[in-house]
Amino acid sequence: MSDNTGAGAAGNGSGEGRERVPGGQRKRFPGISSRAYEHPADRSALVALRKLSGFDTVFKALSGLLPERSLRLLYLSDSVRVGEEQFPHLHTMLRDACHILDLPKVPPMYVTQDPQPGAMCIGLDEPIIVVTTGLVELLDEEEMRAVVGHEVGHALSGHAVYRTILLFLTNFALKVAWIPLGNIAVMAIVTALREWFRKSELSADRAGLLVGQDLTASLRGLMKIAGGDHLHEMNVDAFLAQAEEYEAGGDLRDSVLKILNVLPRSHPFTTVRAAELKKWAGSRDHQRIVDGHYPRRSEDKDTSMSDSFRESASHYAESVRASKDPLLGLVRDLASGAGGLGGRLRDSFKGGASAPPKGAERPGEGSEGPGEGSGRP
Repeated sequence: MSDNTGAGAAGNGSGEGRERVPGGQRKRFPGISSRAYEHPADRSALVALRKLSGFDTVFKALSGLLPERSLRLLYLSDSVRVGEEQFPHLHTMLRDACHILDLPKVPPMYVTQDPQPGAMCIGLDEPIIVVTTGLVELLDEEEMRAVVGHEVGHALSGHAVYRTILLFLTNFALKVAWIPLGNIAVMAIVTALREWFRKSELSADRAGLLVGQDLTASLRGLMKIAGGDHLHEMNVDAFLAQAEEYEAGGDLRDSVLKILNVLPRSHPFTTVRAAELKKWAGSRDHQRIVDGHYPRRSEDKDTSMSDSFRESASHYAESVRASKDPLLGLVRDLASGAGGLGGRLRDSFKGGASAPPKGAERPGEGSEGPGEGSGRP
């Protein structure tokens, strides 16, 4: 791949916010805030944390307890640092991604020997990006570009801080497993962090799409992570159909098993990620970003915490309403029934407002037989 498309070269493009890249034109997003692409649950948590007074100071102090310096030395001594002389194609992708998302400082990136495909962004003081040889060997150029954009999205959102803490707490939980109450307390925090982090992965997938600007490549990469480098044996539409079957299939037992399966994971399942990304790519929110209408970092300090929580709550409520999962369907039905019962109780306390006037027909009464024409079973 040509190495003349890095952030410096890209900055010499036209004034329309686009840069020359292999295979076409891609749009830049100057000053973009991570709030533009963050999943509502991820965004509300981050807004709340950023608003906490002294938050940065606490984590700076905590950094002395976390193995961050050790991790940095480990990757420096036992992995390959990406640069102009080592993995130059990844170096170009990294600079491109930082340029597109307007990340001021390009984070260091390492390739580590591991046949398992994977990547992460960690660090408290400064983020570092690590990708495995398994991932580099598995993905083609455009698929890898989306992954690099994914990790840069983590860096821009500040996810690296919380990922580092999650790694620390997970290891700590193993060390105190012999203490019953201590292990329960730590694992409760780890479980909550994992739930948040799964949502942050959906955010980073969106950032990867903004960088790569090729939905097919993003979906193809997720499909390869699930099934390996056998594209001639796989189909994106069929892969997405699996997500639909997973969401709607089974009974209440399967719903419980889904929850148990996902609890120990830091990432959502790949079919779910693919379906969520495709849905977002077709949304008005994504189109507005592409059109240049997105929140800027300069506005982050004025972000309303309550608005973010309301948006998150609204998203979850809509997810429950639209879900085909049997358990969520039961929750929805119970909530609907409770709402109707609450309404009837409220009316009764107001003097029987729900009772029909004297002489009026009740549902199911009159010329029609019981239950006929009433819209009820």
